[in-house]
Amino acid sequence: MKIFVAGSTGVVGRLLLPKLVHAGHEVVGMTHAAERKPLIRALGAEAMIVDVFDRDEVRAAVEDIRPDVIIHQLTSLSQWNVEENARIRIEGTRNLVDAAHAAGVRRMIAQSIAWAYESGNHPATEEVPLDVEAPMPRKQTINGVVALEKAVAEIPHHVILRYGMFYGPGTWYGADGMMADKARNRQLPATDGVTSFLHVEDAANAALLALDWPNGPVNIVDDEPAAGTEWLPVYSEALQAPIPEYQPGKSGWERGASNAKARNEYGWTPLFPTWRSGFTKGTIREEE
Repeated sequence: MKIFVAGSTGVVGRLLLPKLVHAGHEVVGMTHAAERKPLIRALGAEAMIVDVFDRDEVRAAVEDIRPDVIIHQLTSLSQWNVEENARIRIEGTRNLVDAAHAAGVRRMIAQSIAWAYESGNHPATEEVPLDVEAPMPRKQTINGVVALEKAVAEIPHHVILRYGMFYGPGTWYGADGMMADKARNRQLPATDGVTSFLHVEDAANAALLALDWPNGPVNIVDDEPAAGTEWLPVYSEALQAPIPEYQPGKSGWERGASNAKARNEYGWTPLFPTWRSGFTKGTIREEE
């Protein structure tokens, strides 16, 4: 298949491109920065410079390529830019979907998140509603997710990957990431809030496999949702960081997510089934 990857140089995109190429697909990687073209080519794909906020530019690019599938992995998370990320999910996704309509593209795979569910006491399944009544500032993120998922669902064949919290190379939780710095400086408290993690390698593998998955959202998270009191000490030890302080309390939406659908119905098997082994097997230290 011919596949157009938006967000081709992000933490997932740069792992995904060679997997798609190795699987025999013709891949075009989109970037807004000319200096990233050599990276895309080195990963085996054709490179195209496109500003996702330029509606006409996006439409022209998609009509020129005429892909069989668009894979949407665009984010703006490296600097914790929540506003820009919401704009990408709302405006950028709208432009990609409209371009797909214009070019007759009938398949799309898109990155979403697994911590956008409403409050609850158990890990959320895909049937749990999104947290549309969330207060600000969380509401800005939820509005972006809702807009993204609603737009992508217009495409006849669509898969929405609700990813867990990324760890691994290039992520917030990577050796050089923002959370690692906070842990080393004892600025990351261990709370009762529950998180579902996901290694970026598993995120990329899921995007590849999703080419053959049925329509709709699916949680792509590891097997062990865990409170900060459980995972943060393990993470800190892997970083050789100080023991974290305990800060009681949690938000209702900090509930984690279930991967039962991906595992039992789609046959997805993560390489890193739990953060517990993922942190301690050297996936953090290998980056140093």
